[in-house]
Amino acid sequence: MPGTVSSTTPRTATAVLRGAVEAYWSAAEARDWSAFGATLAEGVVYDLPQTRERILGKERYLRFNQEYPGDWHVRVERIVADAEGRQAAARTGFTVTGDRPGEQPQEMDAIHFFTFDEEGLITGVTDFWPESYEPPAGREHLVERY
Repeated sequence: MPGTVSSTTPRTATAVLRGAVEAYWSAAEARDWSAFGATLAEGVVYDLPQTRERILGKERYLRFNQEYPGDWHVRVERIVADAEGRQAAARTGFTVTGDRPGEQPQEMDAIHFFTFDEEGLITGVTDFWPESYEPPAGREHLVERY
């Protein structure tokens, strides 16, 4: 199919994946959940090794992001993608504001690994944060613990 990752040259495949990751983060930062969802395959799998959580499926992953507590903002620092058009990684910086009045914002860095299908949709996201932590309460209806 024209425009898919599999029908592009290696240089173009890399650009397509970089663009997909940029669109993912842009939509997340804007809280544009329709645009965010458009970057995801229906069967997307989201893994958080530090909290031992896994979310299966686009609908649950969208809800997870929509319901995430507190306020945060992301800065994409670097995106790398493979020439085969199947994998990408991103390094980001986050500013996270707590839920309590007067709580100081925290600066955090993270690394994210993405996998893609033939259409250039994200099929997997694995996030690595600087340290392990217990997940916030209230998302048990969306995640599996492992």
